[in-house]
Amino acid sequence: MNGYRIMRAILSPIYKFWYRPKIEGKENIPHEGAIILAGNHIHLMDQCNVIVSTKRKLHYMAKKEYFDDHKVAWFFKFVGCIPVDRSKKDVDAKAAAIEVLNNNHALGIFPEGTRNGLKEDKIKEIYNKYFFEMSYKKFYKKMKKNKTSFILYLEELLDKKVISEYNYLNNIFDADKYLNELIESGLITIDDYYDHILLPLKFGAVSMASKTNALIVPYAISGNYKFRSKNLKVKIGVPFKVGNDLEKANNDLDKEIKKLLREINKKSD
Repeated sequence: MNGYRIMRAILSPIYKFWYRPKIEGKENIPHEGAIILAGNHIHLMDQCNVIVSTKRKLHYMAKKEYFDDHKVAWFFKFVGCIPVDRSKKDVDAKAAAIEVLNNNHALGIFPEGTRNGLKEDKIKEIYNKYFFEMSYKKFYKKMKKNKTSFILYLEELLDKKVISEYNYLNNIFDADKYLNELIESGLITIDDYYDHILLPLKFGAVSMASKTNALIVPYAISGNYKFRSKNLKVKIGVPFKVGNDLEKANNDLDKEIKKLLREINKKSD
């Protein structure tokens, strides 16, 4: 606990000065009892927004690769993160997370399971199919900023012939901007856009909440992580209980995060 508090006291002011996150709804995080903070995942620093929002210690689940890297492993261990092997069903990680909740502590998790950003295998797939005449380095740099969910949605619209291959190829480097143009032109709705803003949620968060009677605290993050950012916004929603119907609970969590994202973006317009 001391390690977490020390690092939080040192790093929180630096983080808030550097990125200037505008955080709304801090009061929705309960001061005691088992809770799971669950939100969308767009950047490596996402968890910091929640960490600086509460004095409670958050046990975040982090991919085991961080613990294998001797340069950063000490930090993740020092602050009490739980290593997760994403290549398999990691029962040890889940057991450790459930123990945290059974002890009435706070757990942080990204229910999408991974960052909503294009992975190299998907970038290579698109490159080899359409853009092989461009240098891969240039293509990778231009594609990296896209959300995986938005690229998959563009592919869906292409398959359904809502958009042409020409428009797909000429707008793929900035899928978010193009999708907003499609909303303005009436080819898709704002609901369609938000239906595709997240990756499908894993059931880990609601499953653990159900087993431990923990509250789920949804939150949403929008904007860019730049020095003295002007648009990094975070909204923490109202906690809710999970029943025995995990599919319904997962749908509820999905809807809550999307609702928070809509509220953030509406204020940004």
